[in-house]
Amino acid sequence: MSKKLNIKHSILFRVRVSFILVVLFALAIVYRIGVIQFVEGEKWNALAARIGLQYREVEATRGNILSDNGSLLATSIPFYRLALDPSRPSAQLLQEELDSLAYRLANFFGDASPTRYKRKIIDARESGRRYILLNRKLINYQEKKMIARWPLLRHGRMQAGVLFEKVDKRFRPFNYLAQRTIGFVNENHNGAGLEYSFNETLAGKPGKALFQKTMGGNWKPVPDASEVRPVDGYDLETTLDINLQDVTESALLKALENHNADYGTVVVMEVKTGKIKAMSNLGKLKNGKYGEKYNYAVGSHGLREPGSTFKLMTMLALLEETNIHLSDSIDTGDGTYTFYNSTIKDHEQGGYGKITIEEAFEVSSNIAMARLADRYFGLKPQLFYDYIEKAGLTKPLGFQIVGEGHPKVKKPAEWSGITLPWMAHGYGLELTPMHTLTLYNAIANNGVMVKPYIVNSIRKADKVIREFGPVVMNKAICSPATLSKLQLLLEGVVETGTARNINNAQYKIAGKTGTAVTLKNGRYQKAYMTSFVGYFPAANPEYSCIVVIENPKGFRQYGSSVAAPVFKEIADKIYAKDIAMHLALEDDFEPEYGVFPVIRSGYREDLQFICNQLGISNHTLANEEWVKTKVEDNSVLWRKNQVQPGITPDVTGMTLRDAIYVLETCGYRVKMKGSIGRVKKQSVMPGRKVVKGDKITIELG
Repeated sequence: MSKKLNIKHSILFRVRVSFILVVLFALAIVYRIGVIQFVEGEKWNALAARIGLQYREVEATRGNILSDNGSLLATSIPFYRLALDPSRPSAQLLQEELDSLAYRLANFFGDASPTRYKRKIIDARESGRRYILLNRKLINYQEKKMIARWPLLRHGRMQAGVLFEKVDKRFRPFNYLAQRTIGFVNENHNGAGLEYSFNETLAGKPGKALFQKTMGGNWKPVPDASEVRPVDGYDLETTLDINLQDVTESALLKALENHNADYGTVVVMEVKTGKIKAMSNLGKLKNGKYGEKYNYAVGSHGLREPGSTFKLMTMLALLEETNIHLSDSIDTGDGTYTFYNSTIKDHEQGGYGKITIEEAFEVSSNIAMARLADRYFGLKPQLFYDYIEKAGLTKPLGFQIVGEGHPKVKKPAEWSGITLPWMAHGYGLELTPMHTLTLYNAIANNGVMVKPYIVNSIRKADKVIREFGPVVMNKAICSPATLSKLQLLLEGVVETGTARNINNAQYKIAGKTGTAVTLKNGRYQKAYMTSFVGYFPAANPEYSCIVVIENPKGFRQYGSSVAAPVFKEIADKIYAKDIAMHLALEDDFEPEYGVFPVIRSGYREDLQFICNQLGISNHTLANEEWVKTKVEDNSVLWRKNQVQPGITPDVTGMTLRDAIYVLETCGYRVKMKGSIGRVKKQSVMPGRKVVKGDKITIELG
């Protein structure tokens, strides 16, 4: 019994001793760590610095920038540099495969002989170097895969010491398309465009890995060292339509070259949402060619006096605040008018004389706008300023690209006696093209002002991290009555005014020309900023667009002859590609002479009476007041002819009396060509929306 107790005590004693030793050992380790960290920290840090060890950042793969349909606008493509740790391979491996490797290197890179490559590796090994860059040339992924199978290198990192150093390069598949809009970020972390504005999102989070500094001053990663892996950046899905972008840039470039202009900008916006579908900025480079060097549409260097495009704002304030009518008269005199010591001139030599307010806007009379603004707001300038402020033209839009210009609109306390009349026709204030476009887009969008935007979403593969959408800045920038009149005025500019050169029969354009004398160093120069801003199709607007071209040379230096044709070229190409904008055309009518009277359309009761009197069989397919005809066998069939207020009817084939009655009922002012026959042509296609007071021309024959 005593013997068993002794054994038990002996075992317990040994356990206690072992436990005490473990505790003491652990305390010793903790103590040593503390000494190393707090007492000898500087010593070991200095040692690490001497042997060149350092935790360095490892860049993440930058996210992509995509168009609205997922096409790549900018992406990061991995390239590699080939490096080697010459101390890794065994002497036998070097002897067996170095010659073959040297031959491959010389043949692939073509910058040195096989002997030189071989000597470079041997010399580095003998001098104790742990890292050499075999060639600075970047190789792509396919080349990397091929090189990894070469002699010596095929044995990998551990046996051969091969290192493929990854270098991401930014690549734009569409080359210079939307270059400034996409933008860049340089080595100093400065930049422009989407790349810079969303740099944090695109860049991701860098990782960390242990590197060692080599004798040549390069840094090589230490194998098997602990590391923090980088988190790749998110992708940006933009609103840009790559096809519209191409159309826009081509049209702008052609105009700039034809007019030898300094620079130009075009923005195409989706009316209902505010999505930017295309944005082009081209300026003359030192070599005389054009390229994207600045975003004039958004940036502060694009701030300019808007000129006549601002007259829309003047008319908005006048129509909202006063009881004037578009048919009221205004005397513009002989083309010059003096306010205090400042003379305002109209473009027309000898002036326009006494004209209606509607005509004054269509021909872009500076004097008319200045006199009207002075008459109604001269004693209450704050009221005029309030309308400008309500329209969102006094502050930045909060656009998604960094560097947006701040509008320069003086407050009434800073105005002189001539500020108001000059501001009324677009001088004495500065706006970016994007601000002007946003105003016109609101008119197209039935008075709803939406914020322009260019980034749809932030994504990680198919997962949406953050989504952007339409933002309403102002639910109604004016009353419905004013809105209808403004839309009528803008359509009139294209139909009979300064932009009639871009009028067409396929679809209606509404907009305003602008020609502003350029202000430089406080003085007006003999140079112009030409512009056109508007929307299309006018009856049911899908797109708004602004074109600005700075300092065109030659005899054509006006918005109508320089900027407006660019707008029409872009609009024509969009219209041609967008089938949804097109209305189906009916088959041409073929009258059967000698069998039936030439009856095509009209008031059903009248046509039935005529047929019955002549003994012609006729049948009703639609019990409507207004009908079209169709001949079937020996009968006339009456079909429905859509006639409703606010929608353009088809009056071809009608008598003049019927056509005028129907068109005026829909809200049109009718002009006619010819004096006999039935309606052969109409200037506005059927189905278009009518704004009361619109003009339509019918041709008889």
